[in-house]
Amino acid sequence: MPHIISADSLAGRVGDDLGFSDWVLVDQERIDRFAAATGDYQFIHVDPVAAAQTPFGGTIAHGMLTLSMAIAMLPPGYLLVQGLVMAVNYGFEKVRLIAPVPSGSEIRARHRFLGATQRGSGWLLRNELTVEIRGMNKPALTAESLILQLTA
Repeated sequence: MPHIISADSLAGRVGDDLGFSDWVLVDQERIDRFAAATGDYQFIHVDPVAAAQTPFGGTIAHGMLTLSMAIAMLPPGYLLVQGLVMAVNYGFEKVRLIAPVPSGSEIRARHRFLGATQRGSGWLLRNELTVEIRGMNKPALTAESLILQLTA
């Protein structure tokens, strides 16, 4: 369950590790659907035979697919400001695609709270995001995620 906190207590939570999301399977069907949605049919993503001849040894997820999944991979300790009406993705900063995500891998996201600034009638929350690949030492990506939480 997300942690509902008062706006006054946000500053005291800076640096908190918010935990890990559940593992999510990134299979070829998901990769193919992303290719169809975006028009990005580069062979490394959708052609297992040709991709097997690359240093990756098979197809890999689009980096943008991995990034887009981050919003759905919120950890149980995610912070919600009391009086929340809605939250919207405000974007990402410092995005780095570190390691490829092979088809059939599982990924999860880890969030660490970096801070919040008041924005109109709400709060812009900044989290350090790391997407891990099960069984791999390097993360798939790192970024700062920005979520605008509008309050009543």
